[in-house]
Amino acid sequence: MEVIIHAAAVPEYPSDLREQLAMDHVVGKLRALGGLLGFPHSSAIKGAPGLRELRPRAGRSSWRAFYGRVGDTMVVVAFGPEATVSPRGFEAACRRAQERLLEYKGE
Repeated sequence: MEVIIHAAAVPEYPSDLREQLAMDHVVGKLRALGGLLGFPHSSAIKGAPGLRELRPRAGRSSWRAFYGRVGDTMVVVAFGPEATVSPRGFEAACRRAQERLLEYKGE
C-alpha cells in the first residue's frame, strides 16, 4: 500500500534517533499491511472519525503518527506525543491531523 507523509508533518518528525527508527519501523508495517495493520501497532482515535494513530514499539513509544486513508493511499498527516505523555500535545496533533487530512481530501 502506498504511504505518504504530508509535507507539513515532516518538521514534526521525532528528533530522537531511537524514536525515528521506531517510527520508520511502524510506517514500514503500515506500508506492508495497509488497512490490515491493527492493535497494538495502530488504533482508531476516539472523537476523530477517519483518523488513526500509529503506535511505535507496539505502543511503548512516547510518539505517535496520525494518519488517514484517502482512496488507496495512507496519508501520515501529523506526528505528536502519546496521549498520556502530553494530553495537550496529543490533542493539538489530532487537530492538526484532522485539518490536514480534510485539506488533502479537498474538503
